[in-house]
Amino acid sequence: MKFLDEAKVWTKAGDGGDGVVAFRREKYIEFGGPDGGNGGRGGSVIVEAVDGLNTLIDYRYTQHFKARKGGNGAGSDRTGAAADDVIMKVPVGTQIFAEDKETLLADLDAVGKRIVICKGGDGGFGNATYKTSTNRAPRRADKGWPGEERWIWLRLKLIADAGLVGLPNAGKSTFLAAVSAAKPKIADYPFTTLHPQLGVVRLNATEEFVIADIPGLIEGAHEGAGLGDRFLGHVERCAVLLHLIDGTQADPAGAYRTIRDELEGYGHGLADKPEIVALNKLDAMTPQARASRVKALERACGRPVLVISGATGEGVPAALRALADTIHARRQTEAEVVPG
Repeated sequence: MKFLDEAKVWTKAGDGGDGVVAFRREKYIEFGGPDGGNGGRGGSVIVEAVDGLNTLIDYRYTQHFKARKGGNGAGSDRTGAAADDVIMKVPVGTQIFAEDKETLLADLDAVGKRIVICKGGDGGFGNATYKTSTNRAPRRADKGWPGEERWIWLRLKLIADAGLVGLPNAGKSTFLAAVSAAKPKIADYPFTTLHPQLGVVRLNATEEFVIADIPGLIEGAHEGAGLGDRFLGHVERCAVLLHLIDGTQADPAGAYRTIRDELEGYGHGLADKPEIVALNKLDAMTPQARASRVKALERACGRPVLVISGATGEGVPAALRALADTIHARRQTEAEVVPG
C-alpha cells in the first residue's frame, strides 16, 4: 500500500429538510387546521480515528464528502427523516487543519476520537408550528437551513515512542530490521528509505515500544533540500530520538552537527527531545578509528556515545535498553500530570 501522509478534501454537510404547508381535511370532521410537519436534520460530516490504518491513501482518490439532505416534512404533522452522517475514517495520529494549513481544528491521537467537521443543517418549520390563537390558518413554512461546508487538510503524524534520525545511509533501516519485524528496503546507496517505517520492539514479555524510521536528512533539509523535512512530523510525538551516525565516515562530529542544525531549523520542539547518540557500523571500523571517532563525537554532543552495529547486533541491546528506560520515564511523567 502506498504511503500518504497529507491530503486535502472538501466536506459538505447535508441541508435541512423543508417544512411544508398542509391542512387537515377529514370526512365528518367539522374543523380542520394546519398540520404541516417540520423538515428533518441534514447529515453531518464526522472524522474519526480508527485502528488498523497507517496511511491517508484513501483520500488520494476520493476527495469530496457530502452528506445527504434531511427529508421534507409532510401533512399530518409528520417530520421529515434525519439524514445519515458521513463518517471519514482516518489513522490514529491524524491532525485536521483548516484550508490555510495553519489553523489546527483537531488532533485525533487516540482510537475512537472524533470531531464533527461540518454540522448538518436543521430542518425548516412546517405551518403547524406557526399556529396561534389569532392565526388559525398560517400558510408559512420554512426552507431547511444549509449545512456547513469547508475544505480541510488531513495530516498524519505517526504514533511512535522512539524515532530514528540521521544522515542518509547511516544504517537506520538496518537497525530497524534488526530490532523489529519490519522489512524496510536496505541498500548501499543513500535515500533507500523514501517513506516512514514503523516497527514494534519487544524487549521481553512485558516491555515493548514502537520505533519510527524516517528518510535521511541532509544539510538544508529544513529549506527543502533532498527529501526535505516533511517527514520530521512523524517523530514529533516520540518520547526519545535515537541519532545514528555512520562510523565509516571521516567526520562523525560534522554529521552530528548537521542533523542537529536541521532539527533546530525545523522547530516544533524536536531539538529539545531526549536524544541518544550511537556510532553505527562498528563492524566496519578499526579499533583506532573507533576510539578517535567516539572521542570526537562525544566532544561534539557533550554526552556519552553508544557504539553499535545494526548488521551484527553488537551493542544493540544496550541501545534498546536506553531507549526503553527513557520512554518509561516519559510515560511515568505524563501519568503523574493531573489536568488542572
